[in-house]
Amino acid sequence: MNNAKKLGFGLMRLPLTNPEDAGSIDMPQLCAMVDSFIERGFTYFDTAWMYCNGKSEEAAREALVKRYPRDKFTLTTKLPSYLLHSFEDRDKVFDTQRERTGVDYFDYYLIHDVNAKSFPAFEEYKCFEWVKEKKEQGLVKHIGFSFHDGPEMLDHILTKYPFVEFVQLQINYLDWENPVVQSRACYEVARKHNKPIIIMEPVKGGALANVPEVVETMFRHHDADRSVASWALRFAAGLDGVMMVLSGMSNPAQLDDNTAFMADFEPLTADEVAMVHRAAAMINGTIAIPCTGCSYCTVECPQNIAIPQYFALYNAEKQESVSKDWTTQELYYESLNERFGKASDCIGCGNCERMCPQHLPIRTHLEAVAAHFEGGNAQ
Repeated sequence: MNNAKKLGFGLMRLPLTNPEDAGSIDMPQLCAMVDSFIERGFTYFDTAWMYCNGKSEEAAREALVKRYPRDKFTLTTKLPSYLLHSFEDRDKVFDTQRERTGVDYFDYYLIHDVNAKSFPAFEEYKCFEWVKEKKEQGLVKHIGFSFHDGPEMLDHILTKYPFVEFVQLQINYLDWENPVVQSRACYEVARKHNKPIIIMEPVKGGALANVPEVVETMFRHHDADRSVASWALRFAAGLDGVMMVLSGMSNPAQLDDNTAFMADFEPLTADEVAMVHRAAAMINGTIAIPCTGCSYCTVECPQNIAIPQYFALYNAEKQESVSKDWTTQELYYESLNERFGKASDCIGCGNCERMCPQHLPIRTHLEAVAAHFEGGNAQ
């Protein structure tokens, strides 16, 4: 399971022809990025059923599978809980994924987004035993699961299913001591069970590439040649037991930067680790809503509310000068209202919160967004 290079290409935040449509993948640009990634010696690609409005797996087929020999790349996808309503659904999903991606087997296959809400369905349909059978049949080379919950539950799962080969965790320096995400505690559980770790959200949906000015100044003063994002990726990749760090790269510039410093990876020094923890304390004081922009919340939203976009606008608004009478965020919010439901359209069904890997109180946050941007017009 060892890879020469630890950087994986996360096929969730891809270049788009329409920034407001996650399914409008810019295929020529994606193909060029895939070419650059492989030319530089990187091989790992990560997709999933729901990514890019359900278009990511097909994009992997067109940009990667059709264009490269099977032994030149490593492909990963995942089994989501919300599509499971019978034992037969497991194979229906898996067979559709093989058709979507165009491969006969997956190098890595994960049970997707295991947490307290999804775990009962995975247990009911014996998904851990099922994915083990897929490996025995040669349809999957390595099996694991992605996880968004607490260390106690992670310990329970790894104890109950010791045949699982690896675990994918959300780890970044901002969430290291977060009381909800508990990156450090979950990392320590995985290490206790001696499971290799794949890291997702190392840059927290781009948040750690766009840090407050005081944090960026601190990083630049220490090393003017390194990008802000590099600090987050190097923190994650330098942890013991980490086999792969996934990065969602939306444009060639991000790919160029990531592959440059990950080609000959150098972990952070002890002093630099201490610096990123100081950065986390600074950043945590400025973020209103710690959303990573994964868009899971929108999958079953009956009101078609652009939740991640609204949260990003709200965070940007809160970081701007309070003395401003008008900001560009207001224009963007009004523009999004033409195509999506407003924040005040939320009916409180809770579907979004059941899907959120960060366990955010989305309905409460939407009320704040509506109050801020809609004011007296909020219903």
